[in-house]
Amino acid sequence: MSEGSAAQGRIARRASLVALGTLGSRILGAARDAVIAASFATAVTDLFWLAFTIPNAFRVLLGEGAVSGAFVPVYVEAREKEGVERARRVLGQIAGGLLFLLTILVVLGIAFAEELVTVYGSGLRERPEDFAVAVELTRAVFPYVLLAGLAALATGALNASGRFGWPAFAPAFLNIALIAAPFVFVDFVEGLGYPAIFALVVGTLLGGVLQLGVQLPPAKKLGLPIAPRFERPDPYTRKAFKLLLPLLAALGVYQLNVALSRTIASHQASAISYLYYGQRLVEIPQGMFAMAIATAALPSISEAVARGDRDAAKTLFRSGLRMALFVSLPSSALLIALGTPSVAVLFGRGAFGETAIVETGRSLVAQAAGIWAVASIRTVVPLFHALNDTRTPVVASGLNLVVFGATAFLLFPLYGHVGLACAITAAAAVQLAGLLLLLRHRVGPLGFRSLVRPVGSMLVAAVGAGAAMAFVASFGDWRAGGNVPTNLGLFVLAALVGGGVYVGLAYALGVDELRALLAAVKRKLGRR
Repeated sequence: MSEGSAAQGRIARRASLVALGTLGSRILGAARDAVIAASFATAVTDLFWLAFTIPNAFRVLLGEGAVSGAFVPVYVEAREKEGVERARRVLGQIAGGLLFLLTILVVLGIAFAEELVTVYGSGLRERPEDFAVAVELTRAVFPYVLLAGLAALATGALNASGRFGWPAFAPAFLNIALIAAPFVFVDFVEGLGYPAIFALVVGTLLGGVLQLGVQLPPAKKLGLPIAPRFERPDPYTRKAFKLLLPLLAALGVYQLNVALSRTIASHQASAISYLYYGQRLVEIPQGMFAMAIATAALPSISEAVARGDRDAAKTLFRSGLRMALFVSLPSSALLIALGTPSVAVLFGRGAFGETAIVETGRSLVAQAAGIWAVASIRTVVPLFHALNDTRTPVVASGLNLVVFGATAFLLFPLYGHVGLACAITAAAAVQLAGLLLLLRHRVGPLGFRSLVRPVGSMLVAAVGAGAAMAFVASFGDWRAGGNVPTNLGLFVLAALVGGGVYVGLAYALGVDELRALLAAVKRKLGRR
């Protein structure tokens, strides 16, 4: 059996659950957007999404940063070194500290809602009625931060205990609640004297309750005390919150990156939309696969580090990185070869005309070229977190911001929104290089020589698949959009051909990740 085969199988099984949950959430998210768009005027929904910006940013931080970066490794370390009982006490104290901090955050968010709306929507000052509604929406929706934080802690605790099912599907409940909100809660909020858009606030808060609630029974069954404990903090608890501080800085870096890209893009008509729609498509493989693999690998890596077995941790890291590249390289190939066709099929109708299809397709191709880098970053960062190092990833994020800003200012005057998309890809590649250099300095040689052949095989398979997809897609009339029946058929055919070519070449070239995946499917079918 090749190096890390057992680890690959374990990570693949866990990642498949997380990916399935993410896929369900993405599908429901698309349905949510469609329902909300059909139920409320765009001018009104803009106010809600503006109000939801800050709480959602903290949700992302807690779900993808704070819990995975600070709490899970410390909980695993306490469990491995001190035993289950002390680890449970630490978890309860973390819940208590998190509840305290989030309560303060919610109070501050409500108190300074007017200032927040001014920062993120300064143009609303010219429309006093809209500004007032946005402020009230911000105050009403801010308590979601508290629910999302505790739900993220439950997710982390369950993942650290080897349970990935309910945590993977919990985020979908927010989308379910928001889908139901326009049908169920409009009369309720209007009866209280609020505008109909406040139904989405009720849906958001209900979604937060459901996200947390569905994870409590499995947590209780495992004896995980998500209930807060307010007592003298254990040294492990203090360590967890010390690790949290740099992750708060990461939120600031992320917000600066978002603000910078929007500011630059606003100087070209429709550039923000071209980038946004392209990014939505790129986020599908990034969210489904990259985050799934990182989530699945972190507990095992943390356990190895807690045991002092760095060689095992590096083996697990290489296995996760190989798995990330195995899915991200063909994802890049698909969205590069089928960039314009993807946009045409999904968005090309109504007001989304030929120009929008072509320009969004160009943006998508440039961003898709960096999927492998983002997937790799999300695999590297958990190893830093397992080493109780949350500062280095933040420094690397700052490097990303600097490179993006410099590259964007250089390329935007020449290539417009495509230059911005290229800057996003370049910044991710430089960030990855920086992380790998710093990681090697921290833990020694990473054993990347063993990756040359398998990753080279994956790249050959991905290029072959991309060429096959591009050939099939060349017969389509993509500028005509998604309403042309033959376009949809050609798109599906191209994707199937590309998938078949990738699997065939990967199998012929002996890619272990494919063999592990096929073996897992065979075992699953054999049990039925």
